[in-house]
Amino acid sequence: MKLTNKKIICPNNLITKAKNKGTKKAAIVNAGNALAIHSVQKAVELKLIDPIFIGDENKIIEHAKKANWDISSFSIIHEPDENSTALVAAKLASEGKVQILIKGHIHTDILMKAVLKRDLELIGKKRLSHIWHMTSEENDAPLIITDGALNVLPKIETKMHILKNAIAFANSIDIAKPKVAILSATEEILESMPSSMEANQITLKAKAENINAEIFGPLAFDNAISEKAAEIKGIKNAVAGKADILLVPNIETGNALVKMLIYFMGACAAGVVVGGKVPVVITSRADDVEARLASIAAAIVAL
Repeated sequence: MKLTNKKIICPNNLITKAKNKGTKKAAIVNAGNALAIHSVQKAVELKLIDPIFIGDENKIIEHAKKANWDISSFSIIHEPDENSTALVAAKLASEGKVQILIKGHIHTDILMKAVLKRDLELIGKKRLSHIWHMTSEENDAPLIITDGALNVLPKIETKMHILKNAIAFANSIDIAKPKVAILSATEEILESMPSSMEANQITLKAKAENINAEIFGPLAFDNAISEKAAEIKGIKNAVAGKADILLVPNIETGNALVKMLIYFMGACAAGVVVGGKVPVVITSRADDVEARLASIAAAIVAL
């Protein structure tokens, strides 16, 4: 099976929703990298963000010059130590000086370790979680996938936080009552498949809490997104074949699913960590400029 050559397209609807919220102050964490500079440049041109660059000043200026971009009007905080840039950015967010954190050329765990420092008070009663806003074309209706980048093997309590964070994000992109499929490898509740048991428990808890969404699990992937597959199997509920959100059983499932959509279909994956005081744009170092731009837009929409 060949990888796709399709060019990744940043979705118009997400950009439009972000632009409608006005320009936001953003910290670019370890910004001395070509891809980071290019994506931020696009976001600035669209008037999405007003950046503060954090990192080695010489590298930041060098990459900006290579991009033919004059950044003299923007703030640069010189911090040559890559691992220290995350703490500088997190402190800016804690002090209310930036509204968004954007990952540059830095490992996710280092950035999130700074965000999670209790004395900075960037997290409250909610559990942080990662969402992917997935589209294939310019004007696609998105598929939201969670959590495939932050919570490794979440228990049911954590999954309820992940669920609520994803619903809140869906509301922010005008999906008033999202349809949530809780994934397993089957639509049956089987003791031999723990993810199916958990999916059923989450469904019952969501109903008991009267969460404003259509929520059902367990559902296998095909039954969640294909009405034909659900019909053939005789699965009849409000979610089957029509899911807006896929709540995955573990990080491996979410991560693999998203990367298959990217590399086989050319999907645009806008990734952001939500649930805290500020959204955090988390992209893979292999992500292209369009996916990074879409991730910035998703973070603005999540505010």
